[in-house]
Amino acid sequence: MYSLENDFLKVELSATGAELQRLFHKIHQLDYLWNADPAYWAKHSPVLFPIVGTLKGNTYTYQGKEYKMNRHGFARERDFVVEKQSPGELVFLLRSNAETKKQYPFDFEFRIRYSLDGDELSTEYLVKNTGSAVLLFSVGGHPAFRLPLTADTVFSDYYLRFEEKENLSRWPISPDGLIEPQPIPLLNDTDRLNLLKPLFYRDALVFKYPASSEISVLSAKTSHGINFQMGEFPFLGIWSFKDANFICIEPWCGIADSVSSNQRLENKEGIEKAAPGSTFSRQWRVRVF
Repeated sequence: MYSLENDFLKVELSATGAELQRLFHKIHQLDYLWNADPAYWAKHSPVLFPIVGTLKGNTYTYQGKEYKMNRHGFARERDFVVEKQSPGELVFLLRSNAETKKQYPFDFEFRIRYSLDGDELSTEYLVKNTGSAVLLFSVGGHPAFRLPLTADTVFSDYYLRFEEKENLSRWPISPDGLIEPQPIPLLNDTDRLNLLKPLFYRDALVFKYPASSEISVLSAKTSHGINFQMGEFPFLGIWSFKDANFICIEPWCGIADSVSSNQRLENKEGIEKAAPGSTFSRQWRVRVF
């Protein structure tokens, strides 16, 4: 286990999946991250790479060859090496190798940089194309925040406040984990979504291109909350396991296949492309209070 610490926060991280394990506010004496209770969901904050969501048939094709890959890709199960470490910054690195190429025929270096600034944690994904072909990939975060945050509140006391008034539909997820063709209107000229557990009985709320780049988790019954800055990620997932006490705010560059996908990687919705030698970067930040 690795750690970062300053006057406000103590953060713990694992080299397996370069996964955030704990986000503790030292002044408030509060844990903000889900505890990975295996009775519900045994993860804290998996990293999604080189795909986000589910492939149709867990399969894609590239240059006429078929490849298998499970939901959200393989990075979350791989051991990263620590490339750089200081009290306020940690950089994990995963390189392509013979094993990754059995599932994903690209040369890459995938870095995850965690850093602290006061009561804020920054997570940056850096994807470098070390090969000679265009790199096709998706990347995203899946942090789960403990809810309720205090013993005198319950899950339904909380709501999401979007930075902008939103007109957003949710894109339903099929039983196979694929994006269905007809969106369902959900937010109509509002910046607020009340958090109720039945919202997630049909899997995640999936949004495309929200106007907001910041989302806060708030309650009228406590002064404690979370401000999540999703930056330039074009897709957003909001999820909780059925009746669990956490909320995931998931910034994505990429999305699950649609039910009508032709399974060709280059045609996949939201797929990112990096030229040989280039590095792609996206960052999300979370402030806890």
